Amino acid sequence: MRNFPILYWPNKTNGNADYQLARKAINSDTGLMPEVILDDLDLAGIFEKNSDATIYYPVFCESTGWWGELLGGNGVIVEKMIISPECQLMVIVAESKAKSHGKQQLFAAEIHPASGFFKKMNSSIATVSDMLATDAGTILALFSGKNQNQFVNILESTGNSYLGCIGQY
Repeated sequence: MRNFPILYWPNKTNGNADYQLARKAINSDTGLMPEVILDDLDLAGIFEKNSDATIYYPVFCESTGWWGELLGGNGVIVEKMIISPECQLMVIVAESKAKSHGKQQLFAAEIHPASGFFKKMNSSIATVSDMLATDAGTILALFSGKNQNQFVNILESTGNSYLGCIGQY
């Protein structure tokens, strides 16, 4: 794999304005046209072959659970690029190359739906960003927060599972 940007695009490309805007935005940001992946995205495989790769992952309006496939891929979201009102690109690099900015981070966790839990989490520790219900009756949730240790401590005190941090801004 060569050392230049990669655009993952799961939708049709023909006549797709967001696809064209994404390619232009990446070219403007990096000076290079991205390699495009239309099939399944294997983050771990890409970063294993090229730890310097940068992957641009589109998130469309009203999409839920988009971050689930990023877990375990050794990738970290380091930036968001808004390309249209309907689409933004998550800029992903290998975890080993990511630099923590110490600001907002995205935490993924498996939780049991309970109002007290959400009241506690929607305080100064973390805010719910996205959720996806599972067949097991739990919720995979994405939280935005500043302190990973506090977040993990609260999760563990309520008996929930912490899946990992997938981004930092």
